[in-house]
Amino acid sequence: MGKKGVLSVFDICLIIGIGVTNILYSVFSGSVDWLGSVTGIAGVLCVVLVAKGSIWNYLFGLVNVSLYAFISFKTGLYGDAALNALYYVPMQFVGWWQWRKRGASAARGEDGEASLVHARRMTSGQLAVLAAVCAAGIVLGALLLEHLGDPQPWKDSVTTVLSIIAQFLMALAFMEQWALWIITNVVSVAMWAICAVNGDPHSELMVIMWTFYLANSINGLRVWLRLSRQ
Repeated sequence: MGKKGVLSVFDICLIIGIGVTNILYSVFSGSVDWLGSVTGIAGVLCVVLVAKGSIWNYLFGLVNVSLYAFISFKTGLYGDAALNALYYVPMQFVGWWQWRKRGASAARGEDGEASLVHARRMTSGQLAVLAAVCAAGIVLGALLLEHLGDPQPWKDSVTTVLSIIAQFLMALAFMEQWALWIITNVVSVAMWAICAVNGDPHSELMVIMWTFYLANSINGLRVWLRLSRQ
């Protein structure tokens, strides 16, 4: 992974890529969507730092989830809006506290290297419970969101339920969070693509953001497989 705390070429490409993509979107659309751009850029910075095991991800995460909650509410994706406002925002503080307990630090050591979180893996029994909870949560969530008039209840339920569980696993530094993030990101790209076709505001930039999230989650799984073996 190279020197601890140093961004890889892949990380730098993601960060530059989200910035350039937002600029190109503004040029071709003829307008600047500041809200969508700040949300997307902060989100990519957050997930890149999560994949690195850096505690600073929670600073950018707080900006991202606050703005994303507002955008989701405007679009009518109430599951995503509630998830971000009522769960993700407070979990940024919980995650910071938990990562500090597991060795991550906002300061650098005497050698100039960042202190990264100590990752761990779930047992086979924990994985079985995880699968059952995810399946049950998705079904119940979809039925509830359908009753509330959500335009995409099953997609919204998948992203909401799996994100809740993945964020919890992330706070506890479990490597398996990345499998859930990958599924969530794939579904989120599809969900926002449908919103873009329907002409919903900010949706094109949300497709871009979730596509970058997907690329990072695949890389995050690779990195954390190694972190959890150390």
